Amino acid sequence: MRNDKLSAASGTVSRLAAQGCGEGKRAATPPSAAGPIPRARMLVSVLALSLAACTAGPEFVRPTPAVPAQFAQAATLEDSAPGLGAAADAVSAPDTEFWRGFDDPLLTRLVEEALLSNHDLRMALTRIDRANALLRGARLERLPSVTATAGAGETRASADQLPGFAREARDGDSFEAAVVAGWELDLFGRLRRQVEAQGADARASAADLHALQVAIVGEVTRGYAELRGLQERLRVARENAENQRETLRLVEARLDAGRGAEFDRSRARAQLETTLSRVPGLQAQVATTMHRLAVLSGRMPGELVAQLEAPRPLPALPALLDPGAPGALLRRRPDVLAAEHRLHAANARIGIASADLFPRFTLGGLIGSHAVDRGALFGRDSETRLLALGVDWSFLDIGRVRARIAAADADAEGALARYQQTVLFALEDTENALVRYARARAEDAHLQRAASDSARAAQLARIRFEAGAADLFEVLEAERTRLQAQDALAAGRTRSLTGAVAVYQALAGGWPGSVPLRESLGAR
Repeated sequence: MRNDKLSAASGTVSRLAAQGCGEGKRAATPPSAAGPIPRARMLVSVLALSLAACTAGPEFVRPTPAVPAQFAQAATLEDSAPGLGAAADAVSAPDTEFWRGFDDPLLTRLVEEALLSNHDLRMALTRIDRANALLRGARLERLPSVTATAGAGETRASADQLPGFAREARDGDSFEAAVVAGWELDLFGRLRRQVEAQGADARASAADLHALQVAIVGEVTRGYAELRGLQERLRVARENAENQRETLRLVEARLDAGRGAEFDRSRARAQLETTLSRVPGLQAQVATTMHRLAVLSGRMPGELVAQLEAPRPLPALPALLDPGAPGALLRRRPDVLAAEHRLHAANARIGIASADLFPRFTLGGLIGSHAVDRGALFGRDSETRLLALGVDWSFLDIGRVRARIAAADADAEGALARYQQTVLFALEDTENALVRYARARAEDAHLQRAASDSARAAQLARIRFEAGAADLFEVLEAERTRLQAQDALAAGRTRSLTGAVAVYQALAGGWPGSVPLRESLGAR
């Protein structure tokens, strides 16, 4: 009788699977109308049903957003600085170790230390470990679970429970041991969708780590560029202060010789003090930048001061920059990939919720031994066993099931919107980085000429002043202009370099092709 019921249940499962998946499959094992079926045949029937089962929920289709063939700002690079546009022979592989092209061993060491020791990256690694652990757990859910139990007990019934029995007769012992197995038959893909969702989550966590690596490398490189730019501005301020100090000595000498006025000395001293007042602020910025670089590298704030306090020229700018195609960028940007994987996971969770529309079948078994005498345990007559097929179906709670499906649908719609927004942000980020970098290069050309001309003008003004052909105001104004122009040039060079780093970050690891670096920002 039990085998008849199990066989009929197997046939019912086949029909539900065919109807539920909409594939019109026939029952793998039709119900028998004549006599009991051997247990081995019943198990083969159940296994065949599992193999023939379908997966509830929609299949994930990778989105293909419509993007332009090239970046709108790509032509701006060539217009502002010839040689920076896309190269005809550029390849599509990104330069993932972009910072090595700056040819600065100290910068390379800082980046490598940050990639190894940055605590944000360590936290991201733990999130990947967690996601992978959940993925392993989801895969194991598809396999039979096997547990073992054992127990021993001593019981005594009261005299009221067993009236008329002696005390010894009311005592009893019990010994048991068993191996229990359970297996959910994934006929409608609930467990398969769980594995699919957890796998997508794990890939999203890996993409998050990659995005964080790009951000950390960019922040270290940008911080290093800002440090060298601040040191250059500090050098400019001190050099101009020394020139202004020399001007003050010249004014005082003329005043001592009776050829000047106290007004000239006060004015020269005021300009010198104004220039010297710039030094403490720049020194503070230099110190805080060194502290930030140390923390990014996983060190105490003051540990890198000895290595970084010696000024160095700014790293070189790229002589060739090819941003590639927007479509290739979206396949490379880790934030876009993470959003895509999370969309995949949300789609799979629709299937998890949809699987509750169909019955859930569990095959269970037990084999063990039970005896009242320890010596009889595992004896032939103490054997126990059980084989059962359980059915759990939520059709009477269909309202809650459909509510969960609707919630999963809404989550998937939200994940799609987040993916589309991430695509737009990625394109915007790249376009902005390209135009800022191109305009910074154009600005550099003007600042370079302004710094050169202002230095020549200051030199000529001093010569004219010493020859008596110009007054002190002309000298002081020329020196003030030189200070402003040289400081602006150092700041502009820093912006150009940080703009190049921003392009690197936007392109998720560098731009396609080999990037030769020739033009030195440190050249004076």
